[in-house]
Amino acid sequence: MSPLIPLIPVAVGFIALVAGVLVLRTYGPNYRVGRLLASTPEVSVAEAREMAAGPARYVRVAGRIDAEDEFEDDAHRPLVFRRTRLQVSREDGWATFEDNRERVRFEIRDGLDGIVVDDSALDAGLVVVPRESVGTAADLPDRVPAGTPSETPVRLRVEQVSSIEHAIVLGVPSIDEAGEPRLSAGLGRPLVLTTLEPDEAMRLLTDGSPRRPLLAAGFFVAGLVLLVVGGLLAVIGAVA
Repeated sequence: MSPLIPLIPVAVGFIALVAGVLVLRTYGPNYRVGRLLASTPEVSVAEAREMAAGPARYVRVAGRIDAEDEFEDDAHRPLVFRRTRLQVSREDGWATFEDNRERVRFEIRDGLDGIVVDDSALDAGLVVVPRESVGTAADLPDRVPAGTPSETPVRLRVEQVSSIEHAIVLGVPSIDEAGEPRLSAGLGRPLVLTTLEPDEAMRLLTDGSPRRPLLAAGFFVAGLVLLVVGGLLAVIGAVA
C-alpha cells in the first residue's frame, strides 16, 4: 500500500473538522456563549461565595433573582435590568446606534445564600427572549445616523431581566470594591446570564434554526470517521 493513501482520509478529515468549526463561527459571539453554557461546571451559590477569595475560576450558578430596588416595565413587571437598543440594518447584519441600559444592584440567591451579579459586565452574554419592533429610518429621522436612507429598516430591541425569574449565571467569583462576593467576567470569558432553561437558551442562540448546528455536527462526525479510517489504513500498511 502506498504510504500516501492513509494521508488522504486524514487530510480530508481535518478539512471536515475545520469546516465544522467555521460553520459554528458564523454565529459570532453566540457560538462561544452556547459553548460556555454547555461546558462550564456548576457550583452552588455558597460555593461560589467561598471561591471569591481564592484562585480565579469560571463557574456556573443557578438561583432566583433578588433585588431591593426594582423598577417596572410597561406591564408593571419588576425589573432589575433592561437594555434598549436601536439598530439599523446593514449588509452584514444589524448595527447598533443607540444603546441604553437601566439597572439596579441584584443578586442570585439559593436559600439563604446570595451573590451579587456585576450587571455592568452584561453584554453578549445576556440570553433572554427579546422584544422587537421594526420600522424604517423615516420613523426616527432625528436619531438615525446621518446619511441613512429613509427606507432603511430600523429595529428596536429590548432585553430585560425581572426579579420574579430564576437565572443561570456564568462568571468568575471575586470580591468587589465593597468587600462583597460577586460574579463578573474574567479569565478572558464573558459574564453570561440567562433566564431560560439551557435547551431554550441554545435554541435562542441558534436563532431557532437547527440547520447550521446539524451541518456542523455532520462535518465533525465525518471528520472523526475519516481520521479513524486514515489511522487504520496506516496501521494496516505498517503491518503488511
